[in-house]
Amino acid sequence: QVQLVESGGGLVQAGGSLRLSCVVSGRPFSNYPMAWFRQAPGKEREFVAALSYTGLSTVYADSVKGRFTMSRDSAKNTVYLQMSSLKPEETAVYYCATDRRFQSSISRIPEQYNYWGQGTQVTVSS
Repeated sequence: QVQLVESGGGLVQAGGSLRLSCVVSGRPFSNYPMAWFRQAPGKEREFVAALSYTGLSTVYADSVKGRFTMSRDSAKNTVYLQMSSLKPEETAVYYCATDRRFQSSISRIPEQYNYWGQGTQVTVSS
């Protein structure tokens, strides 16, 4: 059974930084794309970033380009989302997700991803 567990959320002031982690268990880590999404109260789930199954390509939402960095440590079965210059409007629950299809392509669409973590709350105060 594939499980994803996020951590690293918390309360931070506007302009601050946080690093989120997502540990994957239940299957080999490589060969599957990974993604981060976020969902604010009353809003739809929003794409943030995705990492290809090779770990060599990343895609970011325009709103986070230049401020967020997604990476992975295959030895630790972990993906990260380094967030800087955070804004109050980025307050949300952040989720990591992965696809069940072997070597599938990166997607910004949440419906492509079959496995999700429970989410970690990020609160940015003004």
